Amino acid sequence: MRQIVLDTETTGLEPDMGHRVIEIGAVELINRKFTGRHFHEYMNPDRAIDDGALEVHGITASFLADKPRFGDIAESFLSFVSDADLVIHNAPFDLSFLDYELKRWTSRHPKLSSFCTITDSLVLARQKHPGQKNNLDALCRRYFVDNSQRELHGALLDAEILADVYLLMTGGQTNLFGSADDEAEKAEEAFALTAQPNAFQDLNLVTVSADESEQRAHEAYLDFLAEKNGSQPVWRTSSTAATPQ
Repeated sequence: MRQIVLDTETTGLEPDMGHRVIEIGAVELINRKFTGRHFHEYMNPDRAIDDGALEVHGITASFLADKPRFGDIAESFLSFVSDADLVIHNAPFDLSFLDYELKRWTSRHPKLSSFCTITDSLVLARQKHPGQKNNLDALCRRYFVDNSQRELHGALLDAEILADVYLLMTGGQTNLFGSADDEAEKAEEAFALTAQPNAFQDLNLVTVSADESEQRAHEAYLDFLAEKNGSQPVWRTSSTAATPQ
């Protein structure tokens, strides 16, 4: 399964008012794993940028003056996303701009939905967390995704953050820690090491205990897993059972 997690930055809010795409960022997932491939371009919109948009992303017209137009990167963009499932937060917004650009610059006048499937992660978030804030910052807090570098919006950074959030929001507990095959392989390696005579005798091992704040953070994460999976994590149940009454 090939998915492209995508975000854009624009000159304003309405393509019908002549606003344009100025940045595209996209990262590739195959079978829910990052491949390391990404698409990232800034584009010259040949128009001014609204003050409100500038406050959001900080991309200036002077910075974009020597960048290519959308038409210059259209084919490479289409090649990257073609036949993938596009994961976009508030997809109608980004699609309205991208479809406008495609119609403006290509003779085929395609819409992305004609050769990609679309997954709106905002719709998924609202279904999973009704009545709560579901913007990207709120989801990062809810799913413990680090977005500390996100002082301003940027398409590629936001796409990478959204990919992390999407995988956590749509995966089960197993997906967070790897497949069963991965865990079996790690267990075999651990057994092979401990089976060796005197395997640890030359190691100067130091035991470091979690402090109070780390324990609280751990318990908060276990609460998150319990809510996500509808049952207590196995190791919490085991540790509770093992605690003397």
